Amino acid sequence: MEASTMIRTQGLRKTFKARRGTVEAVRGVDLTVQGGVIFGLLGPNGAGKTTLMRMLTTLLPPTDGEATVAGHDLRREPARVRERIGYVSQAGGVDITATGRENLILQGRLYGLDTARVRERAATLIAALELDAFADRMAGTYSGGQRRRLDLALGLVHQPPLLFLDEPTTGLDPQSRARLWDEVRRLRDSGTTVFLTTHYLDEADALCDRLAIVDEGRIVAEGTPDALKRQIAGDVVTLGVSTHNGTLAHARDLLQTQPFVREVNAEEQVLRLYVTRGEEALPSILRVLDGAGIPLETIALARPSLDDVFLRKTGHSLRDEVH
Repeated sequence: MEASTMIRTQGLRKTFKARRGTVEAVRGVDLTVQGGVIFGLLGPNGAGKTTLMRMLTTLLPPTDGEATVAGHDLRREPARVRERIGYVSQAGGVDITATGRENLILQGRLYGLDTARVRERAATLIAALELDAFADRMAGTYSGGQRRRLDLALGLVHQPPLLFLDEPTTGLDPQSRARLWDEVRRLRDSGTTVFLTTHYLDEADALCDRLAIVDEGRIVAEGTPDALKRQIAGDVVTLGVSTHNGTLAHARDLLQTQPFVREVNAEEQVLRLYVTRGEEALPSILRVLDGAGIPLETIALARPSLDDVFLRKTGHSLRDEVH
């Protein structure tokens, strides 16, 4: 593994025994993550993101496949992997009966830092993550955003080159989410590689340098957010059409034969049209539907989004999966 590669997997799989047979949670993942980036796994709940992360952090043994994490073999050197990574789970690891500072000192001691070094490290993290105002209060009194920042500090206390964050902003208000995003970007800028899972489209788009889209245990697309969106050239026109008396199907059949429409996807009461120039296609779309006596309930024009990529790759919308 090159020095700049922080994670490499080959055919990584995880199956679980269930009453009705075997459940394949992760299905042969091949992945390479370079150092110094924010890399995201984007997908709905139940897609296999957390299972994959738990394997990479040595918390679950793989059923099959190989992986190298932070320079060490996942199967043969799990203790060395754990020394080189930080991990912040969805639930977090804060002891609510201790202060923030006490949490950090205990975490540092567990990683073998001496007393003087761990106190210095705790003070550094408290300042860097702006925990000063409440660091000596019991963690049980913290808000959700404050506790999440302490979780982040706990994952960083031993200065790992690779930090894993599982759904880091779930349950946070918009201001706390934005603040945590800023902290994650600062970590990347200081040289830490960040590997995170998320089901938020805006988070993946705004935060990740590269991402992999995961569905049903498989990676269905990988690249930078912009490169993934460029795979869907042109614009997206979204039409709200009634399903009464086959109106939606009639509209779909009419529009997919038009030369200015490259592709049509129908979902419930929505048609998504992929067109080359949306502003030029809109009048033509309206003429075709009006001529057939098909009324529109809504119409919108947008550039392709990560949800359009997800829809193209999986056949269903991530927005529908997570609401």
